[in-house]
Amino acid sequence: MPGTLPDRCGTYAIGGHEITRLGLGTAQMSESGVWSHPEDAAEAKRVLREAVDLGVNLIDVAESSGPFDYEELIAQSLSPFPDDLLLMIKGGLIRTPQGEWEPLPRPSFLRKQIETRLWYLKLDRIPLFQLHGFSPHAPIADQLGLLTDLRREGKIGQIGLAEVTLAELREAREFADIATIQVEYNLVNRAADPLVDYAESANIGCIPWLPLATGALAGDDGPLAETARRRGVSPAQIALAWLLNRSPALLPTPGTLSVRHLRENVAAADIRLTAAEVTDLDRLVPRP
Repeated sequence: MPGTLPDRCGTYAIGGHEITRLGLGTAQMSESGVWSHPEDAAEAKRVLREAVDLGVNLIDVAESSGPFDYEELIAQSLSPFPDDLLLMIKGGLIRTPQGEWEPLPRPSFLRKQIETRLWYLKLDRIPLFQLHGFSPHAPIADQLGLLTDLRREGKIGQIGLAEVTLAELREAREFADIATIQVEYNLVNRAADPLVDYAESANIGCIPWLPLATGALAGDDGPLAETARRRGVSPAQIALAWLLNRSPALLPTPGTLSVRHLRENVAAADIRLTAAEVTDLDRLVPRP
């Protein structure tokens, strides 16, 4: 593969980090994709280490993946962490006995969650913490006030927001510097187009959640199959290439438990879609 990964897919500045625009998510490493242990811890460690060797320096882990398993896994795989690695840790939810996810009932619980995750990561500071949705139990100002306090204390570096609306993002920026957002977004789900455009204009990194539409865009008989066949690549690579082309603020973090799939995802950085191809792909789902 010619050139380094940053040369091939570009970078994006978050705080003092220059982030390679193709990252890695950890949700697909779990047995069921949510709140479960790693399906194969040894292979997951190989994927994490190979990702860093390939030039990936943005890794996404959420509390919904498992009860601190992935913080431990990352620490075991990558500690001492490379200086340029940006760990993006999502938190702010609690799992009920019924298996439902709910926002933490008060901001003080969020502090405890962050401190616990620091312990598992063996870190003094989480480089990028993303609040996993605003809680209805407290004003947005209070929730961001706590994160600002934690940032001042050195326990988190940058503040991000996951599953946020455009109105919430605008309000949030009145109380804190927002470095990133994470929203569900891919070629066949473009409801968040206004958020992507706003993030780009405001220099806010945008991490597309479900970049492959839960595998719907990766199938050999899916909507991207013909374009992929013409280019001699996989449909998943076309989906990732489209995201990289869509906006310089988009930072896809596809997940996998396979070194082969990881390398395939990273190779999407080498695909340059033509204007005609972009037009054809955009016709699949017109902009809202």
